[in-house]
Amino acid sequence: MLLAIDAGNTNVVIGAYQGSGASAHLAAQWRIRTDRERTADEHGMLVKDLLNDRGFTFSDIHNIAIASVVPPINASLIEMCKTYFHISPFVVGPETDSGITIHYKPASDVGADRICNAVGAFSRYGGPCIVVDFGTATTFDAIDVNGDYLGGAIVPGIGISMDALFKQAARLFRVELAEPPKSIGQTTVHAMQSGLLFGFAGQTDAMVERFKAELGPNARVVATGGLAEQISSVSRTIELTDPMITLEGLRIITERQ
Repeated sequence: MLLAIDAGNTNVVIGAYQGSGASAHLAAQWRIRTDRERTADEHGMLVKDLLNDRGFTFSDIHNIAIASVVPPINASLIEMCKTYFHISPFVVGPETDSGITIHYKPASDVGADRICNAVGAFSRYGGPCIVVDFGTATTFDAIDVNGDYLGGAIVPGIGISMDALFKQAARLFRVELAEPPKSIGQTTVHAMQSGLLFGFAGQTDAMVERFKAELGPNARVVATGGLAEQISSVSRTIELTDPMITLEGLRIITERQ
């Protein structure tokens, strides 16, 4: 069994895969809070409890892969793998053979999660393809017809923007990111929900349309990340959501090594 770990700035997504290649399937998945101060032992005990809850143990895991954009927790995760699983994990890095050509310059600046997104999206949906990842930052990635990574765009994520709004505006407060009754909000809560949800959906649609103008009108549009479902529900350009596309790309890259 492969334990795939996608460490992001806000959450760490973990998946346990049984089988490989076309027969691989995701047997279990978890999302935990990213904690830069969590030790290897704390990671180990947490993962142990997660596995046990699904009927698995450390001995069921034979391989571990990590895609991380949070350098401060890398050492802790690697130590956890060696101490509790007795496995040296595969870590996606700039020199990793991902199976795709990266046209970004320098290629080492592309986050491991974006590489995994490109590989996972092309494997599942072909190319050309646009992946919109709603994480701490919202990223837009373009994959061409051959599966090559062309580049993308990065904008502040919804959470970052919400936090900035609440911190800088004394009379505003945190609200649930939910769809309001209409776009013209008649209460402060509905006005903020309209701006956040419809505003970010509009931003997404505008960026996707610009990407399609360069990539081609037939490019598939896939959303992933923690808030993908909410934004996709009010977006006119997102075709589908795939919350596990990063883990799928990580699994495919790992099997190439």
